[in-house]
Amino acid sequence: MKAFITDRYSKKNPMRFGDMQEPETLENDVLIEIHAAGLNLLDSKIKSGEFKLILPYRLPLILGHDVAGVVTRVGSRVQQFKVGDEVYSRVPDHRIGTLAQFVAVNENDVARKPANLTMEEAASIPLVGLTVWQALVEKAKLKTGQKVFIQAGSGGVGTFAIQLAKHLGATVATTTSTANVDWVRRLGADVVIDYKKDNFESALHGYDVVLNTQDGKTLEKSLRVLKPGGQLISISGPPDPAFAKEIGAPDFVKLILRLLSSGVRKRAERIGVAYSFLFMKASGSQLRQITALIDAGAIRPVVDKVFPFRSANEALAYVEAGRAKGKVVIKVK
Repeated sequence: MKAFITDRYSKKNPMRFGDMQEPETLENDVLIEIHAAGLNLLDSKIKSGEFKLILPYRLPLILGHDVAGVVTRVGSRVQQFKVGDEVYSRVPDHRIGTLAQFVAVNENDVARKPANLTMEEAASIPLVGLTVWQALVEKAKLKTGQKVFIQAGSGGVGTFAIQLAKHLGATVATTTSTANVDWVRRLGADVVIDYKKDNFESALHGYDVVLNTQDGKTLEKSLRVLKPGGQLISISGPPDPAFAKEIGAPDFVKLILRLLSSGVRKRAERIGVAYSFLFMKASGSQLRQITALIDAGAIRPVVDKVFPFRSANEALAYVEAGRAKGKVVIKVK
């Protein structure tokens, strides 16, 4: 099968377009013919080697976590799907590889594609949707009347998080550039901070939850907007000891992650708020709940640009530039 291949960790070297063996289909797997694949900043970070301590992949590697496509083969013990089903998935970390013509996924990590979405729209949903679900529903347990600060409201995670938080009944604040202020308001944001003009840490106070997607400097400032007992949930790091334990990291990695997160954990403790790191997991059952919200019109996909398969390197560079308004998707078939 054709695929984009990473031969060694590098920020600069492009992925190589070539042939790879079609993935093996295990007894609980479905083989998906990929029609569209969503791209994420996580793909770039893996390519550069940023996660090699906690996600030690064997090279050569096919990147890609988001997929929408059609089931072409089912394992002997598969019960939920049949050949011909249109599905979507965020494939698990140890089985990534959606920048290719086929990917094999355990049926429990797959859901039927929302009927009213195109393949490209469906491929934009899984990683950001599950990230936000696990942050706001599972970890934060966000409730009606609470206040949540979502950074970078015009990005892939931000656009989904604003919509889900509003559906849950929260008051939503976000940051964005001048050009996107009105646009993120239409997505549902109640308070919009133009980061080119104002400092969010001066404007926001007494928030219950912060979803941090930015750098360490923004993380530090975000602690200041929380009320006592509030929660700062970060998807951009630093990873904390709870995460190291969850993934069964070796002792030396546990020590490194403990040291990396010690500063923010201590500062959070001093002001009476909680800090946690979230590295989302694949989940077909949660994806089905997200599908129900999409079908009901509570959440809509936001796709910035669709690239042809052969332009995967250009698409990844566009993601890395940080200017995408929503998600970047590759049309594979």
